[in-house]
Amino acid sequence: MINNFAMLRRVRLGRVWLALLIATCIPAGLSLAAPAQSRFDGAWSVLIVTDAGDCDRAYRYGVQIAGGRVFYEGGGTETQGRVSNNGQVTVSIRQGDGNATGSGRLSGNSGGGQWRGASATGRCSGHWQAQRR
Repeated sequence: MINNFAMLRRVRLGRVWLALLIATCIPAGLSLAAPAQSRFDGAWSVLIVTDAGDCDRAYRYGVQIAGGRVFYEGGGTETQGRVSNNGQVTVSIRQGDGNATGSGRLSGNSGGGQWRGASATGRCSGHWQAQRR
C-alpha cells in the first residue's frame, strides 16, 4: 500500500512538472518558431551585372530565400537580406575588404534591381536579375 501511494504521488508530481514544462516552453517556442513562409521562399539564381566601375562584368549566384530572409548558398561572405511580402528586396553583402548593397523587387518567378559596391580597388555599380529555380 505504501509503494502504491508513493508511486501515485510521483505520477501526480510528474504531471505537475510536465504541465509546468509545457507552460514554460510554449511561449518560448513561439518566439523561437521558424519565420512565417513568404511567397518568395525557395531557390533563386541571381545574375549580377556591372554597368560602371572596374569589377568583373558579370557573376551568377545561387541564393535561398526562407521566411523572407535571403541566404547566399556559397561560403566566405556575410549576407543580410530581406524580401517583403510585396517583393521589395534589400540586401547587403560583405566579403573581405569589399561590400555591396542592392535593392529591387521580385514578382512571381523573376525580379531585378540595382546594386552598388566598393572594395580596396575601387567602386562599382550595376543591375541584377533573378529567376526562381
